[in-house]
Amino acid sequence: MASSQPDIIRIANCSGFYGDKLSAAKEMVEGGPIDVLTGDYLAELTMSILFAKKMKNPNEGYVGTFLKQMKDVLKPCMEKGIKIVSNAGGLNPKGMAEAIEEIAAELGIKCTVAYIDGDNLIPRLKDLQAAGEDFTNIDTGKRLSDTTLMPATANAYLGGWGIKHALDQGADVVIAPRVTDAAVVMGPAAWKFGWKRDQFDALAGAIAAGHLIECGTQVCGGNYSFFEEVPSFQNVGYPIAEIEADGSFTICKHAGTGGLVSVGTVTAQLLYEINDPAYKNPDVISHFDTLSIDQVGPDRVRVSGCRGSNPPSSHKVCLNIMGGYRNNMELLLTGLDIEKKATIFTDELFRLVGGEDKFDDVSVDLIRTDKENPQRNEEAFASLRISVKSSDAKLAGRIFSAKIIELALANYPGFSGRSAPGGGGPFVIHWPALLDSKHITENVYVKGQTATIKPTNQLELDVVAAQKLPVNIAEIPNTHMEDISFGRVFGTRSGDKGGAANIGVWAKTDEAYAWLYHNLDAARLTELMPDIAPYEVKRFDLPNIRAVNFMIYGILGEGVAANDRIDGQAKTMGEYLRAKTVKLPAAIL
Repeated sequence: MASSQPDIIRIANCSGFYGDKLSAAKEMVEGGPIDVLTGDYLAELTMSILFAKKMKNPNEGYVGTFLKQMKDVLKPCMEKGIKIVSNAGGLNPKGMAEAIEEIAAELGIKCTVAYIDGDNLIPRLKDLQAAGEDFTNIDTGKRLSDTTLMPATANAYLGGWGIKHALDQGADVVIAPRVTDAAVVMGPAAWKFGWKRDQFDALAGAIAAGHLIECGTQVCGGNYSFFEEVPSFQNVGYPIAEIEADGSFTICKHAGTGGLVSVGTVTAQLLYEINDPAYKNPDVISHFDTLSIDQVGPDRVRVSGCRGSNPPSSHKVCLNIMGGYRNNMELLLTGLDIEKKATIFTDELFRLVGGEDKFDDVSVDLIRTDKENPQRNEEAFASLRISVKSSDAKLAGRIFSAKIIELALANYPGFSGRSAPGGGGPFVIHWPALLDSKHITENVYVKGQTATIKPTNQLELDVVAAQKLPVNIAEIPNTHMEDISFGRVFGTRSGDKGGAANIGVWAKTDEAYAWLYHNLDAARLTELMPDIAPYEVKRFDLPNIRAVNFMIYGILGEGVAANDRIDGQAKTMGEYLRAKTVKLPAAIL
């Protein structure tokens, strides 16, 4: 049943990505009291997946698995008074709303379903460009009009006020399109407490809550650096944000679940996939360097004091562009003379296809995992990864694969493929841009009525200055230094931000943070991780939670769907840093 406490709203998240645990929705509804069930399904890559589905069937374009979850929980949610808010509408929120209405009819349930649109910019793209919007790529600085690229999708990140309006009008289910991840939490909180557009501190707190629970189990101990602290990874719990009237909130989970909610797990998730501490949303800028995180009970962490300021003047836009075709092959090189073997293979392969310049892009990566005097066959392996891209599907497809196969018996000794040659396929370029918010028109459809929601920055509200906490951190003397793995003292979490990657680093004690603050700058990080040297690195400070956040610009190229890294989403970079040996003062160990 819904919570009986009038001073909080309990918002539970049952999905962190498209493909997350199907039974989580039912478990959240049955596991204890909640007021709102929400789910986040839309990563940038997901939009291109939904586009492909919509091309095959114009009636699709939404997250089909969400409908399976609705068949399980729609009836108990209506019986318990639980609202449902989700961005699973994707590219077709109207179609999903209609599908949910059909499910309700089949189950004999009365419920009001609302949906939102206005994020889709494809029909307006040429007009917007003619009006002076150049859709400059945030990562590369290129203007869309200076290319021949044609976007398949272009969606503005809407805020949470359309969701609030739908709930105000009595909606039981609200289906959103491409809204910000935190909007599905902020909207219900604003509805519960009747917040106004200029209550920026309260809104900032709700945005922080939304950011923390958007990735599901990650804030409950999943993917946590200090995983030994997690009592059990069996049935890791999904998160609940108990939000209060002033925007403060407590992160918790249902009783009887595995995982862990601690200051550490909350800190880790707060640092996940952020840029600077001024976390921008179309409704408010939430200043993560002003909030406090405190353990208030077992698996209960309270976050308070988050300050907010006026939202930016623009909305972020995610464009997905069909970038051409790519193919890749990974070969095993074994034993002696690894580099010479790699050279004779790549030289001959590209001679057979007419040269590297036949392709739009070529990536050759020799990964040395071989050991001297190996004790088993696998310890003698190195990997040679070759990736190619071309606007010519045949060249990047069967021609590339055929020439590799031709060399199977005609090149280096011990030839063996780690992956079978394939026909390749299309790849998608992620193109993040900004759009003046005056062009945003958000529509809410509920009970046969249509309402248009203006962006907050179009309302001429008073300007609220950003708040910062004073910083006075004394240095820890670098004496009595000891060699230790970085990760034995510091936690990390990393991820992708378009073509950039972020690595958040935090300390458990004031002393350890003092060392971190004064000693780990962008230059030192590059020394520890020399493979990031070609890229611009910036550090942002969050002393209130003993953390720093590094942005590595350009390392992920044109986004997760287009880059050729083994870890195209930068999920492993934090653990890579933790594996490095550093000298630390004995006083902080």
